[in-house]
Amino acid sequence: MAQFINPFSDWGFKHIFGREISKDLLICFLNDLFAGEFVIKSLAFGNKEQIGLSKDSREVIFDIYCTTDEGKEIIVEMQNRGQEHFIDRALYYTSRVIVNQGIKGEWDYDIRPVYTICFMNFIDPLLPFGKFRTDMILADRDNGKMVSDKIRMVYLMLPFFEKTETECETDFERWIFVLKNMNTFERMPFLAKNAVFKKLAEISDLRTLSKKDMDKYEDSIRIMRDAYATYKYAIKTGLEDGRKQGLEEGMAQGIEKGKAEAEHLKNIEFAKLMLSDGDSTEKIQRYTGLTAEEINEIAQSLH
Repeated sequence: MAQFINPFSDWGFKHIFGREISKDLLICFLNDLFAGEFVIKSLAFGNKEQIGLSKDSREVIFDIYCTTDEGKEIIVEMQNRGQEHFIDRALYYTSRVIVNQGIKGEWDYDIRPVYTICFMNFIDPLLPFGKFRTDMILADRDNGKMVSDKIRMVYLMLPFFEKTETECETDFERWIFVLKNMNTFERMPFLAKNAVFKKLAEISDLRTLSKKDMDKYEDSIRIMRDAYATYKYAIKTGLEDGRKQGLEEGMAQGIEKGKAEAEHLKNIEFAKLMLSDGDSTEKIQRYTGLTAEEINEIAQSLH
């Protein structure tokens, strides 16, 4: 029986890092991530819904969005499954925050730095294979010298982090080890190394959750598991169908089918949660991409 929250469920991730009561955990993690570069003393959570500049613009919803005491804007995203154009999506998210800094009237384009941190529970073929952390900046192609500190994207590919508990040397490595393995722990490691891990243990202890929070957590876990099962099944059936058309084509079809079906299933479960919170059909449509008819059918199934 797991004792701690799975931090890579949608609800669990936000419970640990996205609340006022646990803000110091996020500050500690970010300071360890950027150790030696700058120190965050405080931060303020911002609106995770980034509305476009025109009515036709696509709305963007972040997992976590905050601003530091020095004005740096930081996006933290968690992604469990690979998807096409994931790197481009992170660039789009980062760019959207920059664009939204623009003001009407006179302005000298003195933008604030925007950093995006992506936790990835998968391997993206566009990033360096075997490398756990990749930092992308604006730099000269020939000499590698940074030309602007206003945009930065940090990709953390968890499958490539293979250190054991005893091999972790820095607090950042300890963070990654804990987050990657936390839902399997019977005890929280590193309690004697840094007090932040004691706070993390308290925040993420399943036994301390209220019934309402436990229900939300279990719903989030079910969504994650169902999406994974659908993804794997679709790949399997695609491969079986592909034997008639060629293995390579079947694999491609299976992967694409799995991604689409898993995403649709996730949107349905997300709609159920939003309906239970009393959100309007229009808002659920914006968040999930489901039609009004689909949302009405989901609502009827809940009664």
